[in-house]
Amino acid sequence: MLSIENTLVSDDLFSEDFVCNISKCKGECCVAGEAGAPLEKEETLFLEKNYSKIKPFLNKKGIKSIEEQGVYVKGVDGDFETPLVKGKECAYTVFSETGIASCGIEKAHNQGAIDFQKPISCHLYPVRVTEYENMVAVNYHSWSICSDACSYGKIFKIPVYQFVKTALVRKFGKAWYQALEEYAQKTS
Repeated sequence: MLSIENTLVSDDLFSEDFVCNISKCKGECCVAGEAGAPLEKEETLFLEKNYSKIKPFLNKKGIKSIEEQGVYVKGVDGDFETPLVKGKECAYTVFSETGIASCGIEKAHNQGAIDFQKPISCHLYPVRVTEYENMVAVNYHSWSICSDACSYGKIFKIPVYQFVKTALVRKFGKAWYQALEEYAQKTS
Protein backbone atom coordinates (compact mmCIF):
# COMPACT_ATOMS: atom_id res chain seq x y z
CA MET A 1 0.00 0.00 0.00
CA LEU A 2 1.34 3.41 -1.00
CA SER A 3 0.44 6.70 0.68
CA ILE A 4 0.69 9.87 -1.44
CA GLU A 5 -0.69 13.07 0.05
CA ASN A 6 -4.19 12.10 1.27
CA THR A 7 -4.46 8.97 -0.91
CA LEU A 8 -3.87 5.31 -0.18
CA VAL A 9 -3.00 3.39 -3.35
CA SER A 10 -3.47 -0.37 -3.56
CA ASP A 11 -0.46 -2.46 -4.58
CA ASP A 12 -2.73 -4.10 -7.18
CA LEU A 13 -2.19 -1.05 -9.41
CA PHE A 14 1.44 -2.18 -9.71
CA SER A 15 1.09 -5.97 -9.61
CA GLU A 16 -1.87 -6.42 -11.98
CA ASP A 17 -1.58 -5.95 -15.75
CA PHE A 18 -4.33 -4.42 -17.89
CA VAL A 19 -4.92 -3.20 -21.45
CA CYS A 20 -8.47 -2.87 -22.77
CA ASN A 21 -9.20 -5.31 -25.56
CA ILE A 22 -12.34 -3.70 -26.96
CA SER A 23 -12.55 -6.20 -29.83
CA LYS A 24 -13.11 -8.96 -27.25
CA CYS A 25 -15.25 -7.27 -24.58
CA LYS A 26 -17.17 -4.96 -26.95
CA GLY A 27 -17.28 -2.22 -24.30
CA GLU A 28 -19.22 -4.35 -21.84
CA CYS A 29 -18.27 -2.04 -18.94
CA CYS A 30 -20.68 0.53 -20.42
CA VAL A 31 -23.48 -2.06 -20.39
CA ALA A 32 -23.02 -4.46 -17.47
CA GLY A 33 -23.56 -3.72 -13.82
CA GLU A 34 -26.36 -2.67 -11.56
CA ALA A 35 -25.82 1.09 -11.60
CA GLY A 36 -24.65 3.89 -13.84
CA ALA A 37 -21.17 5.34 -13.86
CA PRO A 38 -20.26 7.22 -10.67
CA LEU A 39 -20.24 11.00 -11.14
CA GLU A 40 -18.56 13.75 -9.18
CA LYS A 41 -20.61 16.82 -8.23
CA GLU A 42 -18.78 19.00 -10.80
CA GLU A 43 -19.58 16.43 -13.49
CA THR A 44 -23.31 16.60 -12.73
CA LEU A 45 -23.15 20.38 -13.17
CA PHE A 46 -21.26 19.98 -16.45
CA LEU A 47 -23.86 17.50 -17.76
CA GLU A 48 -26.72 19.85 -16.79
CA LYS A 49 -25.08 22.75 -18.58
CA ASN A 50 -23.90 20.85 -21.67
CA TYR A 51 -26.51 18.16 -22.29
CA SER A 52 -27.75 19.95 -25.41
CA LYS A 53 -24.23 19.71 -26.88
CA ILE A 54 -23.93 16.01 -26.01
CA LYS A 55 -27.44 15.00 -27.13
CA PRO A 56 -26.64 14.86 -30.90
CA PHE A 57 -24.05 12.16 -30.16
CA LEU A 58 -26.47 9.87 -28.30
CA ASN A 59 -28.93 7.25 -29.51
CA LYS A 60 -32.71 7.51 -29.18
CA LYS A 61 -32.96 5.08 -26.24
CA GLY A 62 -30.32 6.99 -24.30
CA ILE A 63 -31.95 10.36 -25.02
CA LYS A 64 -35.34 9.03 -23.90
CA SER A 65 -33.87 7.67 -20.66
CA ILE A 66 -32.02 10.91 -19.90
CA GLU A 67 -35.08 13.02 -20.63
CA GLU A 68 -37.22 10.81 -18.37
CA GLN A 69 -34.71 10.46 -15.49
CA GLY A 70 -32.45 13.50 -15.83
CA VAL A 71 -28.84 13.92 -16.95
CA TYR A 72 -27.80 12.14 -13.74
CA VAL A 73 -29.55 10.24 -10.96
CA LYS A 74 -28.91 9.54 -7.29
CA GLY A 75 -28.04 5.90 -6.78
CA VAL A 76 -29.25 3.68 -3.96
CA ASP A 77 -26.15 4.69 -1.98
CA GLY A 78 -27.01 8.38 -2.41
CA ASP A 79 -24.12 9.07 -4.80
CA PHE A 80 -24.55 10.63 -8.24
CA GLU A 81 -24.40 8.37 -11.29
CA THR A 82 -25.40 8.26 -14.93
CA PRO A 83 -28.93 7.06 -15.68
CA LEU A 84 -29.46 3.63 -17.24
CA VAL A 85 -31.56 2.53 -20.20
CA LYS A 86 -34.17 0.15 -18.74
CA GLY A 87 -31.75 -1.02 -16.06
CA LYS A 88 -29.10 -1.99 -18.61
CA GLU A 89 -26.52 0.20 -20.38
CA CYS A 90 -25.53 3.70 -19.36
CA ALA A 91 -27.81 6.20 -21.09
CA TYR A 92 -24.73 7.90 -22.58
CA THR A 93 -23.64 4.66 -24.28
CA VAL A 94 -23.69 4.48 -28.06
CA PHE A 95 -23.11 1.39 -30.19
CA SER A 96 -21.13 0.98 -33.39
CA GLU A 97 -22.49 -0.95 -36.35
CA THR A 98 -20.58 -3.97 -35.05
CA GLY A 99 -22.15 -3.67 -31.58
CA ILE A 100 -19.21 -2.16 -29.73
CA ALA A 101 -20.29 0.13 -26.89
CA SER A 102 -18.59 3.47 -26.35
CA CYS A 103 -19.28 6.79 -24.67
CA GLY A 104 -21.44 9.45 -26.35
CA ILE A 105 -19.91 12.08 -24.06
CA GLU A 106 -16.46 11.12 -25.30
CA LYS A 107 -17.70 11.22 -28.91
CA ALA A 108 -18.92 14.79 -28.33
CA HIS A 109 -15.49 15.64 -26.89
CA ASN A 110 -13.62 14.02 -29.78
CA GLN A 111 -15.71 16.04 -32.25
CA GLY A 112 -14.94 19.29 -30.40
CA ALA A 113 -18.49 19.88 -29.14
CA ILE A 114 -17.42 19.90 -25.46
CA ASP A 115 -14.16 20.22 -23.54
CA PHE A 116 -14.88 17.34 -21.14
CA GLN A 117 -13.68 13.87 -22.13
CA LYS A 118 -15.98 11.64 -20.06
CA PRO A 119 -16.71 10.98 -16.38
CA ILE A 120 -13.47 10.45 -14.47
CA SER A 121 -14.78 7.14 -13.09
CA CYS A 122 -15.00 5.81 -16.65
CA HIS A 123 -11.65 7.29 -17.66
CA LEU A 124 -9.96 5.70 -14.63
CA TYR A 125 -11.47 2.25 -15.06
CA PRO A 126 -10.35 -0.38 -13.88
CA VAL A 127 -9.25 1.91 -11.06
CA ARG A 128 -11.92 2.90 -8.58
CA VAL A 129 -11.57 5.92 -6.30
CA THR A 130 -13.44 6.06 -3.01
CA GLU A 131 -13.41 9.31 -1.08
CA TYR A 132 -13.61 9.22 2.70
CA GLU A 133 -13.60 12.12 5.14
CA ASN A 134 -9.81 12.38 5.50
CA MET A 135 -8.47 10.16 2.75
CA VAL A 136 -9.01 8.80 -0.74
CA ALA A 137 -8.67 5.08 -1.53
CA VAL A 138 -7.33 4.24 -4.99
CA ASN A 139 -8.02 0.59 -5.81
CA TYR A 140 -7.95 -1.81 -8.74
CA HIS A 141 -11.39 -3.25 -9.53
CA SER A 142 -11.23 -6.79 -10.84
CA TRP A 143 -14.27 -7.67 -12.95
CA SER A 144 -14.76 -10.88 -14.93
CA ILE A 145 -15.81 -8.97 -18.06
CA CYS A 146 -12.27 -7.58 -18.19
CA SER A 147 -10.49 -10.96 -18.21
CA ASP A 148 -9.36 -10.35 -21.81
CA ALA A 149 -7.92 -6.97 -20.77
CA CYS A 150 -5.94 -8.68 -18.02
CA SER A 151 -4.61 -11.27 -20.48
CA TYR A 152 -3.78 -8.55 -22.99
CA GLY A 153 -2.01 -6.54 -20.28
CA LYS A 154 0.11 -9.57 -19.38
CA ILE A 155 1.15 -9.99 -23.03
CA PHE A 156 2.34 -6.37 -23.18
CA LYS A 157 3.46 -6.26 -19.51
CA ILE A 158 1.55 -3.05 -18.79
CA PRO A 159 0.55 -2.61 -15.15
CA VAL A 160 -2.76 -0.96 -14.31
CA TYR A 161 -1.19 2.31 -13.15
CA GLN A 162 0.51 2.76 -16.54
CA PHE A 163 -2.63 1.88 -18.49
CA VAL A 164 -4.62 4.61 -16.72
CA LYS A 165 -1.80 7.18 -16.52
CA THR A 166 -3.68 9.95 -18.34
CA ALA A 167 -6.73 9.50 -16.11
CA LEU A 168 -4.66 9.38 -12.90
CA VAL A 169 -2.89 12.60 -13.91
CA ARG A 170 -6.28 14.14 -14.72
CA LYS A 171 -7.62 13.17 -11.29
CA PHE A 172 -4.61 13.71 -9.03
CA GLY A 173 -2.06 15.77 -10.98
CA LYS A 174 1.41 15.25 -12.47
CA ALA A 175 3.33 15.46 -9.18
CA TRP A 176 1.09 12.80 -7.63
CA TYR A 177 1.61 10.49 -10.62
CA GLN A 178 5.36 11.09 -10.52
CA ALA A 179 5.40 9.91 -6.89
CA LEU A 180 3.45 6.84 -7.99
CA GLU A 181 6.01 6.09 -10.74
CA GLU A 182 8.93 6.55 -8.35
CA TYR A 183 7.37 4.05 -5.95
CA ALA A 184 6.79 1.58 -8.80
CA GLN A 185 10.43 1.85 -9.90
CA LYS A 186 11.69 1.23 -6.36
CA THR A 187 9.49 -1.82 -5.88
CA SER A 188 9.98 -3.49 -9.26
